[in-house]
Amino acid sequence: MDKTEIQDKIENILNQSRVGVLSTAHHNVPNSRYMMFYNDDLTLYTKTSKETTKVEEFRDNPKAHVLLGYNETTNHSFLEIDADAEIIEDQETINWLWQNQDKTFFDSKKDPDLCVIKIKPKTIKLMNDDDVETPQVITL
Repeated sequence: MDKTEIQDKIENILNQSRVGVLSTAHHNVPNSRYMMFYNDDLTLYTKTSKETTKVEEFRDNPKAHVLLGYNETTNHSFLEIDADAEIIEDQETINWLWQNQDKTFFDSKKDPDLCVIKIKPKTIKLMNDDDVETPQVITL
């Protein structure tokens, strides 16, 4: 299976899976939490408050790891994503994400504490896929 076919499988998981695990590392201690993710191609976005621990952790160390998929896929395939995170506060990105997400945590897209975490993958591993020998890794 070539890189394009693997990337198509990865994009299918990204397009159907919204809840995943976002992990940070702070002083060599891992910290994981469930987040709602939205994607633009292979880049992930999630909203959060500027006052959260994860924002502070990313400002100190922008390395991120995301697990996404499994329950939403027919064969329980999932992704392991090694990435760099960036805190985004521009209103254009917030507006885009606001249109494509549930609004349960914030009352308004103008909330002064609302920001977006942009997850830019460095490597993506496709795991547990019945159609290919896994892991299949793409490097970006």
